[in-house]
Amino acid sequence: MFRAIQPMDGGRSPEPSLPTSGPSRRREPRRGTLNAITLEHVTKTFGTHTAVDDLSLSVPTGSIYGFIGPNGSGKTTTLRMILHILHPDRGEITVLGERGTRAANDRIGYLPEERGLYKKMRVRQLLTYYAALKGMGSRAARAACDTWLERFDLASWRNKKLETLSKGMAQKVQFIACVVSRPELVILDEPFSGLDPVNADVLRAAILELEANGATVIFSTHDMTVAEQMCDAIFMIFRGKKVLDGSLERIQAQYGEDTIRLRVRDSRALDGVPGLEILRDMGRYQEVRVVGSPQELLRALVARTEVELFEVARPSLHDIFVRIAGPDANEGAGVDGNAAIDSSANAEETTNDA
Repeated sequence: MFRAIQPMDGGRSPEPSLPTSGPSRRREPRRGTLNAITLEHVTKTFGTHTAVDDLSLSVPTGSIYGFIGPNGSGKTTTLRMILHILHPDRGEITVLGERGTRAANDRIGYLPEERGLYKKMRVRQLLTYYAALKGMGSRAARAACDTWLERFDLASWRNKKLETLSKGMAQKVQFIACVVSRPELVILDEPFSGLDPVNADVLRAAILELEANGATVIFSTHDMTVAEQMCDAIFMIFRGKKVLDGSLERIQAQYGEDTIRLRVRDSRALDGVPGLEILRDMGRYQEVRVVGSPQELLRALVARTEVELFEVARPSLHDIFVRIAGPDANEGAGVDGNAAIDSSANAEETTNDA
């Protein structure tokens, strides 16, 4: 059961409730405020490989900002530079008004892709420890931990050792460790990986509530549907370079309206149609792209078979991702920051450092 957060102390007014908008939620990032993060001509290399190449990026305060890109494209390296785990070879990074220092890290929550918890510790003990690292007093930390454990249906596990938890339960505990101190900036690297649909919905609601209460949220994901539904703006990095940056509407408009959803009585009628490219078979319909006029395609199909569905649509984020990344969408595109840091140690160390 998902429960609303209650104030932790009498001096703090209740936080606003979560908006009830559905999956079609969409708006422009908030303007007129300082950016939570600014990258100016940032470059990072590992040996002869350039992982991030002259990247400039601004993340507005109070937005949900999606980072997408193939494996090895530079996403994790970029996140680690924002966290000052790695340092750029060139360029400037400003985080929450701080430049060239880790002083802002007490105001940041980080969920790394490589999950890591101290398995011999008990759940509440671990969470209050992480809260103390961020400067929370013991009383406030215990109250915050208990609130989060209750809303994530983990209250009965608060005194259990982490090694006894299931993978999904441990992932929820790690998310709580990331946000328990009420950070201004939350960075989530593949937060939905490995979660079942029920727990994914709980986590999704929690992320939206963080934004509603004023936090800036960055998360990297390979799930294009999640990025479309949740993000105010989307940034895509490919082979170290920025290739997309903006709202979904702007990105889709940039790629035109050449995607067509269609269903025909005889699929063989699609064979040999000039300028027709089949993108995906969705079962009940097919997504195709056409060179030339959609009306000409429709006339050609009607002459061959019965057309049951013909819908011109903007390309999905998934389609745009595949157009840019091509074969790299399904395999690593090179060396990322994971190659430069021992991931076995980094899972726990980076969580503490952030």
